[in-house]
Amino acid sequence: MEFKTSNEKIWLEDENGAAIAFVDFPEFEPGKVEVTHTVVDPSLRGQGVAGKLMEALAKKLAADGRKATLTCSYAVRWFAKHPELDHLLIDPEEEKKRAAELAGDACGIPRHRK
Repeated sequence: MEFKTSNEKIWLEDENGAAIAFVDFPEFEPGKVEVTHTVVDPSLRGQGVAGKLMEALAKKLAADGRKATLTCSYAVRWFAKHPELDHLLIDPEEEKKRAAELAGDACGIPRHRK
């Protein structure tokens, strides 16, 4: 699985070049990004693609020396499970509060399918 990367997006393309999974993180101030969306095509769900996108994002943020705020519910939950990456967040305590308040599905993706 090879992701493509720009300054504000990491994505996976299908054989036709269409994005089938991505995470968006537009910069709103120098050195600060907002993680707004994590999207995975239904055909890829259950393969850990969203988590791999988050890992790639964390590496990119660290390499670029940038920090993030999280508005994507999947990203909020993922970073909450990885406190070792708190140094990549603008306000880790605020993100922990946000994670505690989340209930239900992440970005409209049910956690468990029947």
